Amino acid sequence: MSQSPAELLHRLRHDFAGLRVVGDVHGDAASFSAALAGAQEKRLFVLQLGDLTDRGPDSAEALRLAFAMRAERRGLFLLGNHDHKLRRALAGAVVRPDPDGLGVTLAQLEAAPDGVALRARALEEISHAPAWLRLGPWLFVHGGFHPRMLREPSPPDAGLRKPEGLVPRALFGQVTSRTRLDGYPERLHSWVHRIPSGITVYCGHEMRSLNGRPFVAVSAAGGRAVFLDTGAGKGGHLSWIDLPW
Repeated sequence: MSQSPAELLHRLRHDFAGLRVVGDVHGDAASFSAALAGAQEKRLFVLQLGDLTDRGPDSAEALRLAFAMRAERRGLFLLGNHDHKLRRALAGAVVRPDPDGLGVTLAQLEAAPDGVALRARALEEISHAPAWLRLGPWLFVHGGFHPRMLREPSPPDAGLRKPEGLVPRALFGQVTSRTRLDGYPERLHSWVHRIPSGITVYCGHEMRSLNGRPFVAVSAAGGRAVFLDTGAGKGGHLSWIDLPW
């Protein structure tokens, strides 16, 4: 992202009627396509919260849609932990290819007629994805919030490097060293209570909703966190929220 957040917000307010915030896609390209089409019809800029790939039926098409959206300046996607892992694998790093996650994506890219070009494009595009973005009273991040994100921009090369500084919080949220019975890391949500009044954090990364709708948590200070992962590509559906100016 070459523009500063202030410059981006100025352009968006001039060119668009608002934002459409889209949760984790995880290869659900059909739903992502519908979200993008609806946003274009309403003149909304799309902010996708990361995790474009893995698990769902068409991660290759999800990547094509995200790259086209960015090239046409109709939206951008944030860096998610699955995107970061995909780039590492494509760059030749030794990573564990979860057979239901990264393994699915790599097989889909291998089978795609434009697979070679798409892999090269993914290496480039993911390297430029911001780990978080603040636009006025809204903070967008994949995994979890830290108050310094309100003051400090995302490192421009977060997708290229081993996560450090605030980037692990952005990608993975707040975790302990323990593993849950389902195999996922034990996650904490105490960071929610560090969101100040007047700020809303939009994030994905984990399904906290029990009713299929985005889950909203209110901080002790009056800020809010909105969790938009409702299970796309994992047996649920893709969620999005429209934010007018």
